Amino acid sequence: MPGPYPYGETVRIIRTGESPGRDPRGQPLPGPDESFDIPGCVVTPRAETPTVGGDQQQARDTVIVGWTVYAPAGSAVHTTDKARIRGVDCDITGEPGDWGRNPFTGLAGPVQFAADRVTG
Repeated sequence: MPGPYPYGETVRIIRTGESPGRDPRGQPLPGPDESFDIPGCVVTPRAETPTVGGDQQQARDTVIVGWTVYAPAGSAVHTTDKARIRGVDCDITGEPGDWGRNPFTGLAGPVQFAADRVTG
């Protein structure tokens, strides 16, 4: 069954448009807000992965909290976007994947992407 899924969640895609130019110091100006909601997504949690880095004196734990999102077919999600899931802003990691067309039903499949929040 293609999305939107009737009991799914709304995921906010946070997107900034192209910069309109540069400020007097040469820094790019922020582009317009082009954020939008995708209703009817399936959101599944992924395990938290603790990582220890550096030497013993500088070691710290890093925790990656993530979700896998199955958005309705045709959802336009880019790797440069962020996603707000259950009130948490996350980076989209990896390339969103379009499942294409189901060879048995002919229906369009979901767009799948990973969203992660790194702390620590």
